Amino acid sequence: MDTEESKVGGPGLGDVLARLEGLIDWERRERAPGARGQAMRVDLGPITDLASLVGRPDRNLVVVHVAGSKGKGSVASLVAAGLRAAGLRVGRYGSPHVEHLSERIELEGRPVADALLAEGLGAALDAREVALSTGSAGAEATWFDVLTLAAMLVLRDAGIRHAVFECGLGGRLDSTNLLVGEVCVVTNIELEHTEILGATRAEIAFEKVSILGKSATLVTGVPPGPDEAGDVIDKHVAMQEAKVLRPDWVANPPADLERRNLDLAGLVLDELGSRGWGGGVATRPISAGLLEPAVVRAARLPGRLEAFELAGRWVVLDGAHVASSVTALLDDLGRRPGLEAPPTCIFGAGRDKDLAGLLKILAGRTDSLLCTTVGSSTAATPEDLARAAGDTNIEVVESPRSALDRALELAPGGGWILITGSLHLAGALRPLLCVMGRPRDLPQPC
Repeated sequence: MDTEESKVGGPGLGDVLARLEGLIDWERRERAPGARGQAMRVDLGPITDLASLVGRPDRNLVVVHVAGSKGKGSVASLVAAGLRAAGLRVGRYGSPHVEHLSERIELEGRPVADALLAEGLGAALDAREVALSTGSAGAEATWFDVLTLAAMLVLRDAGIRHAVFECGLGGRLDSTNLLVGEVCVVTNIELEHTEILGATRAEIAFEKVSILGKSATLVTGVPPGPDEAGDVIDKHVAMQEAKVLRPDWVANPPADLERRNLDLAGLVLDELGSRGWGGGVATRPISAGLLEPAVVRAARLPGRLEAFELAGRWVVLDGAHVASSVTALLDDLGRRPGLEAPPTCIFGAGRDKDLAGLLKILAGRTDSLLCTTVGSSTAATPEDLARAAGDTNIEVVESPRSALDRALELAPGGGWILITGSLHLAGALRPLLCVMGRPRDLPQPC
């Protein structure tokens, strides 16, 4: 796999990234307990210690905190774009990135500049060196701990007070939970990362809703009890003397995924307006009305329902990686003009995913199913995919580029191509699509 240095570059950044790459990065390692002899450590002690060493930059930020199984990045980006439209200076922190590490830290709608990223990372890594020398908790900081702290430092030093932070994994023990969100979001709850977050939706809901603090407001697309996840969420809301807001469709979500994200973001903006965000600074009232078409376009993220035209065909990228998300993605896209027919699909995913379940869904709803790998240590290999497929009719292709070439051969005239299963796969193919094709807005659902 390419190093971040080769992907981002920039004066002074290469050396800093080389230091960062020496830390444990659970996004690139197997996270199952005991995997390859090392279980994942998740704890707030290291980042709390590092933050104390650099003046607690988290306390300079007024935050919207976003968790969830699907759509959290899009909701976070929509909220940030809405606040910018109101005239606020806003920062956003999200993960994972698709092509460049700088995508994760956004200042006023733009990825952080290399020099600022290098400065923030350098300060966070220096704090870790101090912790190593004294033996304090920060000595155990991971790649994500350091990057999260760097984001807080970058925003503080840029004079940005309002920010939207997206959880990396779960919520309760995620590095971002050092922050205290006035408004928190749990987009939805699905069975994902079960080796870390728990084997049931109730257990996963507890991990994610634990970002909610006293007297805050939770916005969620999870229905109330008797839904097992909703029941856990409502009990936590009551315990924290908080309040919960749900969209009107919560019991029957629309197939339109963008509509779901827009409605959740709209509830967040309405609540922020009622809490007086931007008082004396905002040039427009903060409300869902800020999410005008131009604002929504500005909020789109790479690899999330992103479309290109290539060789007369639609090519759609999305990182859906759990069964319910893949089903919802196919339902959504199938309602859009020009995408009604089953697609030719390129699939690749992490080996910790339900490969057999994902392949079964895709095989039943695609014209051809091509499986490939990005070659990282956590990605499913061609052998993994073939084994998981069983009797499912798939074609294994050794590289993402070869899979794209093969998909173009197989996709019939008027057909289309879906690339899904992993944002890492999207990141491998997106640069090719940017060069070979042209970006397109997806047609609106019928």
